[in-house]
Amino acid sequence: MTPERLARIKQTLNTRQPDLRVLTDQVHKPRNLSAIIRSCDAFGLAHMHVVWPKEGFRAFRKTAGGSYHWVTTHTHPTMDEAVAGLKAQGHKIYAAQLSERAVDFREVDYTVPCTIIMGNEVDGVNPVTAEQADEHLVIPMMGMVESLNVSSACSIILSEAQRQRKLAGMFEHRRMPDEDYNRLLFRWCQPTVKRYCDDRNLPYPPIDHETGELIDGVGWMQEVRKLRANRPRWDEQPENIEVG
Repeated sequence: MTPERLARIKQTLNTRQPDLRVLTDQVHKPRNLSAIIRSCDAFGLAHMHVVWPKEGFRAFRKTAGGSYHWVTTHTHPTMDEAVAGLKAQGHKIYAAQLSERAVDFREVDYTVPCTIIMGNEVDGVNPVTAEQADEHLVIPMMGMVESLNVSSACSIILSEAQRQRKLAGMFEHRRMPDEDYNRLLFRWCQPTVKRYCDDRNLPYPPIDHETGELIDGVGWMQEVRKLRANRPRWDEQPENIEVG
């Protein structure tokens, strides 16, 4: 972990917006999902929510450009469940939806806790969910086509959200809770150890926040060996883990 890499990770975490989110309603093309994840990362979102199509959710990694590592993605079985959970957290729900009550996407307040719903490529946001939204958003069109690709529309809306939040000074101090910050700092600084721990349901070992390295890698390895001795079903050797 170079000092420059660690500084970039910390800067990214310090500007993440935990209360600005995107929820996709049955967006089914992997390239669109991946491009939306990429936009979430680019505009400072910490979380994205997905209600998957019947065939299941998968990110198209080549298009995402690794962004799926930097944005926590939550999947939900239904839109009702997803919206109810977000509203319970105090989120305003903004649906990108052409309707009689739709307003210009620049007219709503993105500095409050809010979630932007993006509908699928054919039908848009489903009517039941659209009715639950606090606001409907449209991007004014001046050409011959009537709508934009869902991932392009998401980027445009998020750019306005970022602009408003930047003017409000919301990127000037860390807004992510300490618990989330520390967990992500570990996961981003120690991806190999993170995978090893996740696969075996092990707690993450402490890291030095000044270097991004394990505080006591040797001691942690010894504890893992003790645990492994009591769990003979483990196949991988902890000696294969690079602890820096």
